[in-house]
Amino acid sequence: MTNLPGDVRTRLWRDGVLVADGFPLDDIAEHLSDERALVWVDLHDPGHAQMSALAAELEFDPHAVEDAVARSERTKATRYPTHTFVTVYATHLDRQPGPGTVESRLHTTRVSAFILPRGIVTVRRGGPFDIDEVTTRWDDHADLMQFGTGALLHGLLDVIVDGQFETIQALDDAIEDIEDGLFGDTPMTRETQHRIYRLRKELVQLRRVVLPMREVVTAVMRHRAETGNPAELDGWYTDLYDHVIRATEWTESLRDMVTTLFETNLSLQDARLNTVMKKLTGWAAIIAVPTAVTGWYGMNVPYPGFDQPWGVLVSACVIAGSAGLLYLLFKRRDWL
Repeated sequence: MTNLPGDVRTRLWRDGVLVADGFPLDDIAEHLSDERALVWVDLHDPGHAQMSALAAELEFDPHAVEDAVARSERTKATRYPTHTFVTVYATHLDRQPGPGTVESRLHTTRVSAFILPRGIVTVRRGGPFDIDEVTTRWDDHADLMQFGTGALLHGLLDVIVDGQFETIQALDDAIEDIEDGLFGDTPMTRETQHRIYRLRKELVQLRRVVLPMREVVTAVMRHRAETGNPAELDGWYTDLYDHVIRATEWTESLRDMVTTLFETNLSLQDARLNTVMKKLTGWAAIIAVPTAVTGWYGMNVPYPGFDQPWGVLVSACVIAGSAGLLYLLFKRRDWL
């Protein structure tokens, strides 16, 4: 097999010690046959022909290969006779959306992993996802490399779950910003309504990739032998599972919060409309008093004070007194 084109990274450990940060793909089969070796190969946006060439050498299941190169695939963990196939999604949230836009800021990167007895092959589709964070995590816990592919898979999943936590935290902060201005004196603007709608879309997208992570980690822990996860890593995977549960519960909580926020916004709009209508009705009633009085005195029939100066004073007093009485009455009932 010749070297595959494209963005390819490789690493080799032997007896838990990093011995090569990069080796030719021609040597992958030889390294995988070495019982002391641990191999990692990463492919970024490979084509179908590239994946087929690698799959033929490493005996990957054709269905797993199709899932790895497909445009979209659900989060899952599937066992095959020669390997285990895992698909998860890393998340990234743009900080500065365009003004007035309702397009989602959430970006996902699909990361698929072929887990072999002595190695792991990762396939990344789209971006952004910094694979250097994964290698840094492995270097920070270099003592775990002696436990094989389970350590590699844990580092990969741990970075992805941490990234999902960062996305959830950013959405939580955005919801709190909206809540702070929700009950202010300034009416909700159209921009704020756009933000609420955009948050709902982003949480729906995030929920689709976060919730299935629980089944993935559970499957990895349950099929420990097939995924190269020895008993020494149980504590690490238990901690990872706890993080996944927290991310799931936090996402569900935010989804309920943004739904409540949307409904509260509608309720406040109705309340403000009712307040405006009460004020308009109150002022209309006050304005109707001078209209009624002047209309009465404007009739072509004699009336008290007809053609007399004091008649004008009486009508003015009636107008001022009635309007003032209505103003005090409406003010007391908080209509004005």
